[in-house]
Amino acid sequence: MDKVKFPFYARVALILLAVVLLYLILREASNIFIPLVFGLLIAILLYPLNKFFENKLRLGRTGSAMLSVMLFISAMLGFVYFLAIQIIGFSDDFPLLKKRFQEMFGDLQHWFAYKFHVNNSQQTAYINKSINGFMGSAAQSVSNLFVSVTGILLLTVFVLIFTFFILYHRKMLMQFVLQLFKKGHQDKVKEVIMETKSMINSYVVGLVIEMVLISIVNCSMFLIMGIKYALLLGVMAAVLNIIPYLGIYTSIVIGMLVTFANSSGPMALEVGIGLFIVHLLDSNILFPRIVGGRVKMNPFITIIAVIVGEFVWGIPGMFLFIPITGIIKLVCERVEGLEAWALLIGVEETEKKPALQVKEDDVKS
Repeated sequence: MDKVKFPFYARVALILLAVVLLYLILREASNIFIPLVFGLLIAILLYPLNKFFENKLRLGRTGSAMLSVMLFISAMLGFVYFLAIQIIGFSDDFPLLKKRFQEMFGDLQHWFAYKFHVNNSQQTAYINKSINGFMGSAAQSVSNLFVSVTGILLLTVFVLIFTFFILYHRKMLMQFVLQLFKKGHQDKVKEVIMETKSMINSYVVGLVIEMVLISIVNCSMFLIMGIKYALLLGVMAAVLNIIPYLGIYTSIVIGMLVTFANSSGPMALEVGIGLFIVHLLDSNILFPRIVGGRVKMNPFITIIAVIVGEFVWGIPGMFLFIPITGIIKLVCERVEGLEAWALLIGVEETEKKPALQVKEDDVKS
């Protein structure tokens, strides 16, 4: 039976309709998809540990999955505890920071009055008017903050639940995916699944290693420079560095403002320059060797993935859409007619990478 060929304008209309429907589904069901994708990433990260508990220690599927998730929770709580200690130390200096910002604001007022011929009373009246308008919505802002914190806690709970069940039912999920395709295509599907698992695992582990190394470099640099809150600023910059192309500039601005508030302008400038130099070393040396081994995407597509992720899922999407785009690239490489999209997403390579050899034990486990 001959395939029905639609005219070009009809194909374009159908593609646009599919994109709009996909966007609406992802947007409206974000409360399901975001924790599900996070759970999938964490489950792939914990898979080697879970396999060790299950095969070597004979803990069973339930015990292995639960112990893996508990160890992950312990690691996250340790990190949160470290940040909390640093933030408590930072909060002790709030009165001094407030005084410093007031001095900065006074200097700015005098400069503004001299430059634009607007006296201090007019500036104060305008500021008070703005503050009154802001205070009018303060209660709503506090309510929204409470809802946001509650949403983050619920998101974390669902992520951990999904992680446990993905680890527990991984064999069933593998068989389910394989049964969606004909037997003639199952070998290729297995190859894509194993390549995806390897890519995501190396990506997440690489990000963790990179974050630890950048934290050490940042903290050491700030301690040598004599910067106050060196540990807090160094770790914060490393965490924000996970967000490609946008996180580093956010960390530079925050680091410079905090340093300027409790030190001086030249010191704040040194902090910004230091963070930018570390970022250049990271993006050109560390990241390609630690993280870029599997997720090979050109910077243009990476920026688009970050922007689209923020547009669809907000801040979580900025992180999640990078591995999702990497998975799309792997699929496009192996589906006839989609090779051009894989070429667009990827980077130019001098040698073609050999296909990943799929072991039967990996598929069954």
